[in-house]
Amino acid sequence: MIERYTLPEMHAVWTEQRKYEIWLEIEVAACEAMAAGGLIPTEDAREIRAKARFEVAEIEEIERRTHHDVIAFLENVASYVGPAARWMHQGLTSSDVLDTTLAVQMGAASDLLLKDLRDLLEVVARRAKEFKMTPMIGRSHGIHAEPVTFGLKLALMYDEFRRALERLEQVQPRIRVGKLSGAVGTHAHLPPSVEEAVCRRLGLAPAILSTQVVQRDRHAEFQTVLALVASSVDRWATEFRHLQRTEVLEVEEYFSAGQKGSSAMPHKRNPITGEKLSGLARVVRSNAVAALENVPLWHERDISHSSVERIIMPDSTILLDYMLVTLRKLVDRLLVYPENMERNLKLTKGLYFSQSVLLELTRRGMERKSAYEAVQRAAMKTWQGEVSLQENLAAESEVAALLELGEIERLCSLEIHFAYVDDTFQRLGLV
Repeated sequence: MIERYTLPEMHAVWTEQRKYEIWLEIEVAACEAMAAGGLIPTEDAREIRAKARFEVAEIEEIERRTHHDVIAFLENVASYVGPAARWMHQGLTSSDVLDTTLAVQMGAASDLLLKDLRDLLEVVARRAKEFKMTPMIGRSHGIHAEPVTFGLKLALMYDEFRRALERLEQVQPRIRVGKLSGAVGTHAHLPPSVEEAVCRRLGLAPAILSTQVVQRDRHAEFQTVLALVASSVDRWATEFRHLQRTEVLEVEEYFSAGQKGSSAMPHKRNPITGEKLSGLARVVRSNAVAALENVPLWHERDISHSSVERIIMPDSTILLDYMLVTLRKLVDRLLVYPENMERNLKLTKGLYFSQSVLLELTRRGMERKSAYEAVQRAAMKTWQGEVSLQENLAAESEVAALLELGEIERLCSLEIHFAYVDDTFQRLGLV
């Protein structure tokens, strides 16, 4: 049984308490790095480390007066540190603290999302192998096409989320970047060595070059990766929703005892989890657009990005965390109905074997146009009547001239379609 989604782990990354903890570590680590470089007294750096602390409520009270969060924070910390606090924020600008903190938070959030993806992949892999050879109809344009297996469908899901994992891993080095380079990024009042020491302590790389801020293409890339992952969640939620339609009913979301589907209709068992996931994906995609709008800032910086990021960064990561855990639970407990898959396979009386016969006719020397038209004639008779494609093919003189009944029967078999299922699973490492 999969555990329920719990908000606190991801939510804790974005709390005011955690934000100020990172701010404090940046400020204190900067003082220690300055002391190591002989820029401030070592005893003052030690006193700052020993006494530095904050109270969120007190910061909020000060901010109501100052209308500046970083100044309010520094004033609050200074009240606990005493005279040595004069060295805090030496040569820094607010964005040095804010952007470096955001990098730590994005890194922590992405670590949690990577765990979510690995856990999801484990469940999808297990269920793909469970239904590896379970036949069902494949659909294109919503219309019956050729047979697949439900295991192949889930293997495709596995492959897609494996790419999602790769994308998130690849973007991590580009978002784990901090800066302590001052008001316009020139290190005019604080040497690069301090920036390097603080970033190293926080598990970040220092920006090679920055303005007052770390450039926002990094944050936009992170948000677009989140949007891509959310869209993959939406893609598979939509797939399962379609397969749950009453006239299809090849799979169904788990429906617990006592659960209700409709306030008006007691019989309803609705795909509410998939619908919820599809809806939330729209929010994450919209947030990516907002992140792209944050890339063009005025000169060395304006503040237009800040208010946006305070919303979209927590929202997108918390939402995607919830979505991935919820999708994992959906797949883990998905009800699968092979008997309905078999029933739906039989609906078109073997029409999905048309390509196998077409190709064999061309191999026997028939012009492709003539072969296509002969098979299509048999197919249209099958659509409109009660006789199977196999029987209608045998009645087509051009087909019968080249293929005996036994050969037509061989071509109208599922084995042809599933000959390489094992190979596909091996290529994915699902063995």
